[in-house]
Amino acid sequence: MATFERAFLGANRWALILLLGAMSVIIFVNVALRYLTSQSLEWAEEVSRHMMIWLTFLGAGPVLRAGGHIAVENLQDALPRLGGIALRVVVAALLFGFFGFMAWYGWLYMQRTMFQLTAVTQIPFAYVYSAMAIGGLLLIVHFLLIVRGYVMERRFPPDDHFDAAASAAL
Repeated sequence: MATFERAFLGANRWALILLLGAMSVIIFVNVALRYLTSQSLEWAEEVSRHMMIWLTFLGAGPVLRAGGHIAVENLQDALPRLGGIALRVVVAALLFGFFGFMAWYGWLYMQRTMFQLTAVTQIPFAYVYSAMAIGGLLLIVHFLLIVRGYVMERRFPPDDHFDAAASAAL
C-alpha cells in the first residue's frame, strides 16, 4: 500500500508540475509576443484558463493530505477525545459525500457539454469539466489513504514539499 501511495502522490505531483510549467510558458510567451511583436497567441488565454481549472482540481488532493485546506477546529479542540473522534467521523463522512457529489456532477456536466465547443480551440467543454470528475475521484483516493490518521488522531502525513501551517499563516 505504501508503494501505491508513493506512486499515486508522485504521479499527481508530476501532473501538477507539468501543467503549471506549461501554463507558465504559454502565458510568458504570449506576453512577450504581445509586447515585442504586437501579436499574440489567440488560444493562450483560453488554454491557460483551462489549465488553471485542471490545476485547481488536481491540486486539491495533495493539499487535503497535508491538512492545508481551511478548517475550523475550535469545536473538536473543546470536546473530549472521543467527542473529537466522533466529530471527525461526521466530517469525514460529509467530505466523502461531497467528493462523490463532485465526481458525479462532474460526470453529468461532461455528458451535457460533450458537443459544446470552446470558443477558440474548438475542443469539447467536456474535457474542461472532466477536471471536476477526476478531481473528485482523486480526492476520494487521497482521503481514503489518510482518513484513519485524521479521524483517530487528527494527524496528517508529513510532506517535505508542503507546509500546511506556513500556508495557513499567509
